[in-house]
Amino acid sequence: MGIHEEIIVAGFGGQGVLAMGRLMAYAGMIEGKNVSWLPSYGPEMRGGTANCSVILSDDLVGCPVISRATCLIAMNGPSLDKFEKAVAPGGKIIVNSSLIKRKVERTDVEAVYCPVSDTALELGDVRGANMIMLGAYIGLTGFPSQEKVKESLIKVFGEGKKNLIPMNEAALLKGMEMVK
Repeated sequence: MGIHEEIIVAGFGGQGVLAMGRLMAYAGMIEGKNVSWLPSYGPEMRGGTANCSVILSDDLVGCPVISRATCLIAMNGPSLDKFEKAVAPGGKIIVNSSLIKRKVERTDVEAVYCPVSDTALELGDVRGANMIMLGAYIGLTGFPSQEKVKESLIKVFGEGKKNLIPMNEAALLKGMEMVK
């Protein structure tokens, strides 16, 4: 069976939710997969809600809308509340336990708790929480590969932010270690 991941990434605007999804999609493209990235956000850029749907597949992607996610990445409490039921039985829910104090209520999914915001603060910049979370996702699923995500960084951040790449690579590794 080939790869077919349907991921919902959700959180507050300003948490890098859309960037995380774009990195997954770019990395999937570099790996030769069929991809879809569908962003959704409220009218406020920071503090409002933001989420995106990412599909990474060996098969053609017929529709970018996710009906039953294989994984939810919840960066804040409202996102877990809103999308917990959208995950297919047997799927994964990765929780930013720095900001979400409740546990996943479902017993038919794998719940993984990662204190990504606290870890990002320890590394010196809370904005790295999304990259730590992406590293945790890669550590759990093995896809997309860490190397392809690194290649994607310059595409998503642009040449002007090239200086941020080493910090983001370190955050990815920290997230992968978190779930080992």
